[in-house]
Amino acid sequence: MDRTVVLITGCSSGIGLHLAVRLASDQSQSFKGIGGDRHGGQGRAPTGKQGDESFIPSQILVYATLRDLKTQGPLLEAARARGCPPGSLETLELDVRDAKSVAAAQARVTEGRVDVLVCNAGRGLFGPLEAHELDAVGAVLDVNVVGTVRMLQAFLPDMKRRHSGRVLVTASVGGLMGLPFHEVYCASKFALEGLCESLAILLPLFGIHVSLIECGPVHTAFFEKLEGGPGGALERADAQTRHLFTHYQRSYEQALSEAQDPEEVTELFLTALRAPRPALRYFSTHRFLPLTRLRTEDPSGNSYVAAMHREAFADLQAQEGSETGARVPGDLDATSSALICLSGCATPQVASELCWPALDKPGQNKPCYQQKN
Repeated sequence: MDRTVVLITGCSSGIGLHLAVRLASDQSQSFKGIGGDRHGGQGRAPTGKQGDESFIPSQILVYATLRDLKTQGPLLEAARARGCPPGSLETLELDVRDAKSVAAAQARVTEGRVDVLVCNAGRGLFGPLEAHELDAVGAVLDVNVVGTVRMLQAFLPDMKRRHSGRVLVTASVGGLMGLPFHEVYCASKFALEGLCESLAILLPLFGIHVSLIECGPVHTAFFEKLEGGPGGALERADAQTRHLFTHYQRSYEQALSEAQDPEEVTELFLTALRAPRPALRYFSTHRFLPLTRLRTEDPSGNSYVAAMHREAFADLQAQEGSETGARVPGDLDATSSALICLSGCATPQVASELCWPALDKPGQNKPCYQQKN
């Protein structure tokens, strides 16, 4: 019986580590239509049909890749603690920023194929835009966007030839909506959304499915590994921006303290793998869906911008406004941009999640999100 070969990038910690160990430790997993080269190495002509996969149970071989094998200690320790069977997990050195490193790792996959490619390697950047070195900006874009492209360019051709494969990409709600002080990170994740959505239209013709695993805050070492450190070179920013960032950082750290466990997110990857016709997007939390809906329900963007502004800075502005008796500079005009969520709508919790007062929820039988006149 051919084994399902899975290759995962970014396995030194966090989601990549947990997913690699989870898959390697449970050899009872069964996936549909993605295990082994079932066509004698000759491939199968694209039929243009979807959903024709057969149920193929198989054991799993995980190639867990890391930029530096010196950091593989936690991964190997977790594999031992989880009882991964011998031969179920191999580690490879792979730096998604280096095409030669990608090619060298690919050559070490002795099975000659990868059935499931998980693009998980990522970098973060957090702080005022003007505080970031351009080298840090380039590093984030190189890992998050160009690094993913390098992986796809390396492994998609063989998947196309065999007319079989799955691609899973660790995505973020920061790729679905803009977040203050995450401008470059969000830009990189927005790019991944466009990349994968475009491929998802084409690749089913080759028997390949692409899925984005949309994550909110997750308990990982991601924050500790921020490019340039939290905030960057803050002295480059003006005093008011530094003040706003300090306030936002406290809220951000609070959100991180309430983050999901990586094991929860890992189960979502398995859900996508088990699906015979996987969705393009899987969400690890529905907490942010009301905000993402605002972006599509009001194409002008005004509703989302106002809501996110309020979410990020309303408490600070209320505090400072009460102290000074005046509107805080930079506050959005409440008469033109305040939002209402009508009772009985599909997302009744949005008002409380965005701290909107109950008096802002009149009427029924109207679109959920509107601007006040």
